Amino acid sequence: MIKSYTDLEQSKKLAEILPIESADMYYEKGIGDNYRIDFGNYADMSISKNLLHIDAIPCWSLSALIGVLPKQFGRYTKSLGWFDDAWHCVYMDEDSECKYCVSADNPIDACVAMIIKLSELKML
Repeated sequence: MIKSYTDLEQSKKLAEILPIESADMYYEKGIGDNYRIDFGNYADMSISKNLLHIDAIPCWSLSALIGVLPKQFGRYTKSLGWFDDAWHCVYMDEDSECKYCVSADNPIDACVAMIIKLSELKML
C-alpha cells in the first residue's frame, strides 16, 4: 500500500512547524482516541465547523508537502526521486552536488524528514 498522506504522529509534528493553512486534509477525532481522515482544507474546516484545534489535526498530502518546501536555496534546487532503493528528497545543484539530503522508504516520509531538517536549521 502506498502512503498517500502524513500519519497522525507526523501530522502532529508538522502542525508545530508549518502554517495550518498549508494542510489539505485533516484527522478528525472520532469515538475514544480514534481519528479518521477527512479530505479538505483544515483551516476552512475549523472555521466552518467552529472546532477547537484539539478536535482535529491538520494532515498533508504529498502535493501539499512538496508545496511547502522551498523551491531552491541559492543554486540548490529541490528534487524528489527514487534511486538506490529509497526515496530521496534533496537540494542539489546542476553538478549533482547535494546540499541537503534525506531519504526514506516512501516520498511522504522523505518530505517530512526534509521539512523537519530545514526547520531545525531555521531555513523554513
